[in-house]
Amino acid sequence: MIIRKGPDDLAKMRRAGRVVAETLAIIREQLRPGMTTGELDAVAEREIRKRGAIPSFKGYGGGGSRPPFPGTICTSLNDEIVHGIPGGRRIEQGDVVKIDCGAIVEGFHGDSAITVPVGDPDPTVAKLIEATERALWAGIGEVRIGNRIGDVGSAVQTIAECAGFSVVREYVGHGIGRSLHEDPPVPNHGKQGKGLPLEEGLVLAIEPMVNIGSFETKLLADEWTVVTADGSLSAHFEHTVAVTPEGPEVLTALNGSGA
Repeated sequence: MIIRKGPDDLAKMRRAGRVVAETLAIIREQLRPGMTTGELDAVAEREIRKRGAIPSFKGYGGGGSRPPFPGTICTSLNDEIVHGIPGGRRIEQGDVVKIDCGAIVEGFHGDSAITVPVGDPDPTVAKLIEATERALWAGIGEVRIGNRIGDVGSAVQTIAECAGFSVVREYVGHGIGRSLHEDPPVPNHGKQGKGLPLEEGLVLAIEPMVNIGSFETKLLADEWTVVTADGSLSAHFEHTVAVTPEGPEVLTALNGSGA
């Protein structure tokens, strides 16, 4: 079911997005070699709660053999693509750290992710991170009334593959609002002019996941952490974006429209 948001809903989502953006900015500043991913998680929870918001991820999901997610943020290192569980792992020089963060304000979610290299990355890693972020903004640029979901995915895929990388296909972006994950799914690949039409009030979490090697993935035994099947490095960026008559409004960017 597609749920379009009205002006009051978007106002709450802007506030949630601001909390997420500010929290990620602080995490980026504080991340350093020797920290544990659990210490980063504690920073995130403190910053979200002191702004009067609730962590979106903590206690999310579960069912079957999978327990609810135990952290405030997802901390995914190196070949981990998404949903890494924060804990006692120490961050080391040379690591590629993906931080995914969500917050709830008055019942509405914001969701965003960044990739941060620890130290100076080698040229291939730097190219991967740059291409993934550029793919995100290419996808955001297609969020206009009259375009389709396939236009977003095609833009992401084109940037990533032209840079020599692959886009993850098994995991995708999503609609977002009162629920963290709503319809429609937002793949990072697709064909122009295909898929659901984009209409005013639709809010999407667009999140390219791009690998140096194959696009294939593997789920670890913790039932959350997703890694590249071939062990190659991966990068991940995400923004929550509203479809408006003026074009895309990025709800999780500090300035409302850019990084």
